[in-house]
Amino acid sequence: MRIGLVSPYSWSYQGGVNRHVEALAEEFLGRGHDVRVLAPYDPPGRVSRVLHRAAAEKREMPDYLTPLGRTASFGANGSVANLAPFPYGGVVMPRHAVRASAFDVIHVHEPLVPLVGWNATLGSRTPVVGTFHTYSTKPLPNHIGNALGARRVFNRLSARIAVSEAAAWTGRRWFGGEYTIIPNGVDVDAAPGAPATSHDRLEILFVGRPDERKGLPILLTAFSALVEHVPCRLTVIGAEREDVLRYVADPELMQWIDVRGRVSGESLWTALHEADVLCAPSLSGESFGMVLTEAFAVGTPVIASAIAGYSDVVSDGVDGILVPPADPQRLAEELQRIHHEPERLAAMGVAARRSAQRYAWPRVADQVATVYERAVEIPRPVTSGERFAHWAGFRPASGEPKRPAQRLPSLDPAPVQDGKRGRRVARRAGLAVAGILGIGLSLLAAQKIGVDKVVESIVRSDLTLVLVACALMAISLFFRAASWYWIARAALPNRPIRRRDVTSATMVGVLMSATLPARLGEPARALTLARRTGRMRETFPVLLGTLVSQTMLNLVALVLLGVIIVSTTPLFHSGTKQLFLFSLVPLLILMVVLAAPLLMRRNGDGRLARIGAAVNRALIQVRAGLAVFRDPRRGAAAAAAQLGAWAIQLAACWALLYALGLDGKAGIGAAAAVLFAVNVTAVVPATPSNIGVFQLAVISVLHTGFGVGTADALAYGVILQGVEIATAAALGLPALVREGLTWSDLRVQALKTAPVHLESEPRARSQANREGAPTS
Repeated sequence: MRIGLVSPYSWSYQGGVNRHVEALAEEFLGRGHDVRVLAPYDPPGRVSRVLHRAAAEKREMPDYLTPLGRTASFGANGSVANLAPFPYGGVVMPRHAVRASAFDVIHVHEPLVPLVGWNATLGSRTPVVGTFHTYSTKPLPNHIGNALGARRVFNRLSARIAVSEAAAWTGRRWFGGEYTIIPNGVDVDAAPGAPATSHDRLEILFVGRPDERKGLPILLTAFSALVEHVPCRLTVIGAEREDVLRYVADPELMQWIDVRGRVSGESLWTALHEADVLCAPSLSGESFGMVLTEAFAVGTPVIASAIAGYSDVVSDGVDGILVPPADPQRLAEELQRIHHEPERLAAMGVAARRSAQRYAWPRVADQVATVYERAVEIPRPVTSGERFAHWAGFRPASGEPKRPAQRLPSLDPAPVQDGKRGRRVARRAGLAVAGILGIGLSLLAAQKIGVDKVVESIVRSDLTLVLVACALMAISLFFRAASWYWIARAALPNRPIRRRDVTSATMVGVLMSATLPARLGEPARALTLARRTGRMRETFPVLLGTLVSQTMLNLVALVLLGVIIVSTTPLFHSGTKQLFLFSLVPLLILMVVLAAPLLMRRNGDGRLARIGAAVNRALIQVRAGLAVFRDPRRGAAAAAAQLGAWAIQLAACWALLYALGLDGKAGIGAAAAVLFAVNVTAVVPATPSNIGVFQLAVISVLHTGFGVGTADALAYGVILQGVEIATAAALGLPALVREGLTWSDLRVQALKTAPVHLESEPRARSQANREGAPTS
């Protein structure tokens, strides 16, 4: 049989899918089939380094590979994918390659991933089989795929394979159809067969990229507590030393960590064989976990997160142990327990080697070949109507009845609530009430003024100048990011602070501030940058302190705005005085940060004294964020960038006055007064985006202070806030995608900063089970 295997991922950057394709190709070649692999390829060199976040691997291109052009790196879902975004390599070459060879069957892996898989499917004139490798629960990317025609494209598949129940769930949930579950294979013959070596310490192995979702920070947090009670060593494969250092709170921990980076296949087998346990603490997004079956093949049990893809592979308490995801405390406890139970560890190793036989490549290839034969035997469409229905994807090529997408419950374990449901409901209710209050204030003002007049003012505004204001607002955010970069560099001179990470964190913070109340964007951006910088427990308080530095520069900007207001207009009414008084709030907060460490020195050994000492240490770390003011070069750069951002925002406010034709009544002084008012009232926002309060502040300034009509003033407030929210969404949403985060994910990231405490001896298993551990 002539088989074409298609992968959308660069062959130069091996991941789980490409390893699967490579092993399947060699298995079929060994059986005498004619096999070609169609995949992008990035030769080592300068271009590859520019387009990717890591250098291309120096690996020989096999004879059976047909390269489909270059790729670029894209960050999504907490990981990095190397895909072909260019029209020639992503569209033209896949279609040409599947037609140029007389394949009996085309096997597309990850058919949802653009662009290679789609175009190989659409360009093929022979039966196409698709294998789904991904477990995806997020609606947005799947809805986008369906909007672009994913369901019709998948109807072109003569058969669908899923590597696990988790991957099949993704297909059934979002795209419909029937799926044959065939797992990833493992080369059991290549695995070392000698008995495991006994050690005088617990040898722990981690294999995976340093992506957030792989859970390396969770493992390092657990390991830092484990070394205090158990003789142990952690070997890390797939990550470099600087990647590990980013997440290590105490550099001395590195003496118990062996970081090997990328290794050859033979070296990986050796490391798996020498380990006592493989640890796979992934947070989410895993559909199978090939490294788990490789560990099984050498007789090494695993401790893995109880997520959908891993639960398909690991039989809890038999060939491994499942722990709740993102729980370093439970992970540390299980590692401690297996050290004290060597007989149980050995029994799980024997069971693991038996389990590996389920995933042996000969067995897996037999199942895949059966699907190929079924796909080839499906009758081809005969009439022109049948051919059109097949071409357009209106009728499944498999010949089976259409199976629509279904609403299915998630396969991930439900999180333990610990009595927090009431608080969560209260928070959501409070957020809803705040939003309704803000909208109500705006509607009340519009009703008093006259909705028709406000709408008329908005409609007659100059769209070109509104777009200019949007562009200026966007530019000002990049200036703010530049200022924060210099402040963070001064506060953390020994940490890897990158401009793109600071910019991304800034945009995430702006988006959070624009959509949630209580200035949640400020800690959100510090948290986002801390997870990129590493050593989160150490750097997060310092990064909070850098926000105080920016607040000091903002106070300078507010003073300069006040100077502009006073020097350009004689108006200084009572409302403006109140705004000036309210602007003292951030100054008072700054004074507390500076003075508190001196006032909270520890006296005594009681509980209150210990709490005071902990607060004192945190405030000292926060105060370290002010280091930029001791560095003339970085301090000047930070000040120039921050004040430049305010100047650009002032220009945006001025442009909107022109857009509404208000420049005759209100000039630069009015723009400065508006900018001053909306920022001062946002110090303690009561509603999401300060809706309602924002518009009332604008009306107060423009109508009372400058004689602008209330309808025009409210219209100006609506447009100005619309510009701010649109800018936040346009820049913040891509940043969230780059970080692989959602709003709820920002809270989850704090888990790895939680301290882990172990007793000198492990707790009884029954006690752990009562607290929510998987039974074993």
